[in-house]
Amino acid sequence: MVVDRIFSGIQPTGTPHLGNYLGAIQNWVNLQEKCSSVLYSIMDMHSLTMPKEPAVLRQNILDTTAAILACGIDPKKCFLFRQSQVPEHAELAWILGCLTNVPRLLRLPQWKMKRASQNSEGTVGLLTYPVLQAADILLYKSTRVPVGEDQVLHLELAQDIAQHFNKKYGEFFPVPKAILSTTKKIKSLRDPSVKMSKSDPQKLATVNIADSPDEVVLKFRKAVTDFTSEVTYDPITRPGVSNLVSIHAAVTGLSIKEVLHQATGLNTAHYKMVVAESVIQKFTPIRNEIKKLQEDKSHLVKVLEDGAEKAKEVAAPIYQEIRRLVGFQ
Repeated sequence: MVVDRIFSGIQPTGTPHLGNYLGAIQNWVNLQEKCSSVLYSIMDMHSLTMPKEPAVLRQNILDTTAAILACGIDPKKCFLFRQSQVPEHAELAWILGCLTNVPRLLRLPQWKMKRASQNSEGTVGLLTYPVLQAADILLYKSTRVPVGEDQVLHLELAQDIAQHFNKKYGEFFPVPKAILSTTKKIKSLRDPSVKMSKSDPQKLATVNIADSPDEVVLKFRKAVTDFTSEVTYDPITRPGVSNLVSIHAAVTGLSIKEVLHQATGLNTAHYKMVVAESVIQKFTPIRNEIKKLQEDKSHLVKVLEDGAEKAKEVAAPIYQEIRRLVGFQ
């Protein structure tokens, strides 16, 4: 019997930014209310593809956990755990890697982009992390995966690997389906041609959900728009203003049409402050809760450890059957 199961993960980059929340975490909160089997993972193994100091990684894991909890993720309604605390993820990745062609991985755009950003030839981990992503999903026989536009190709790889495994060893994995985010992709406030990112070297480009009201106001005041004062929505010809409209709609729950109606008669300078105020109202309670949770490190550690134990209970029998199928036992 196939169990309807949702799996998703987030890299521990510290406190998430606006795009993380609107594109993923907000959806996670909704999904935990609609599905009886939901797993959310802090992807600490994936984070090693971009070099980090161990102390920074440890703190980022705790900060990301605090933020996710503050946003409304409830460990009673889902399993929240660290990827590295369930060793079957890495073990299954090796098995699946032996079914995956190198040329397929070389064609993935993330390999090309991230290798370029590191100014290097790239590591084995950077090349093969999409296989680990497939293992993350398939280890739990997940049926649905919330993904953003930039991860669709990686999910397609997981689907193909599942089908390849089933063809070789018999029907075993359900082929996971995508749950696509309905939120418009949030772009950088300084360069609306690229998505908002924690790694952006321009500090004013990214709004973190724990930013102070003064920081939020400054970043929106400096947001790149254009020389037309009217507020309209046209992502092709007016990407900067359209990004502000998308953010305004997403944080208020209103449609694009509704926020444009509210902005009638406002110039872009005034509208920036309207959007900033909406963001502040949305995230002030979350920011306060993050601070409170960060003060209780032992609670955060326990949440992740308890979640890992529950995840192992799901993963262990599935992985034992995989071992039998491939001939390990």
